[in-house]
Amino acid sequence: MTALVLIDIQKGLQEMVFYGTERNNPNAEENCGRLLTFFRAKQMPVFHVKHNSTNADSPLHPSKTGNDFHSAVQPLENEPIFEKNVNSAFIGTELETRLKTQNITHLVIAGLTIEHCISTSVRMAANLGFQVTLVSDATAAFDKIGIDGNRYSADIIYQTEMANLQDEFAAIKCTSTLLEELDN
Repeated sequence: MTALVLIDIQKGLQEMVFYGTERNNPNAEENCGRLLTFFRAKQMPVFHVKHNSTNADSPLHPSKTGNDFHSAVQPLENEPIFEKNVNSAFIGTELETRLKTQNITHLVIAGLTIEHCISTSVRMAANLGFQVTLVSDATAAFDKIGIDGNRYSADIIYQTEMANLQDEFAAIKCTSTLLEELDN
């Protein structure tokens, strides 16, 4: 069985000042919303993961409005929400147990950001034995300053993370291709 796992699609991850000077893939949240609409229409399982930062200055701290889910992916009452304060959606949550209890073997993962919680969760899901599909246009990256002091663009960070995850940890597909495959 296949389930959708939406990770950290929260308002605060649209704030550039805290995370970087640029972010790629501005339509990531809308593509997550397209996935969610499809999974709901097909009555396929959906799981939401929310990051509660322990850093009081973070837009994702529970005291901030940035901690709220993005409007494109508002959970329904019957859709489980797992709250975490680390990068992995599986650490400190009951996500793995819930997935295995429901005999879910394939995960479609989407959300923010590829260089943090998505990469960590995809790797861990694969290591836990799940078959993973990462939706390439339903995630995004921020630019970073490297150990050499150079700034690396959001697109370079994104492409590098995708290259690291491809095939070894996940199949990588865009929203349209995945939805077409799931619809057949």
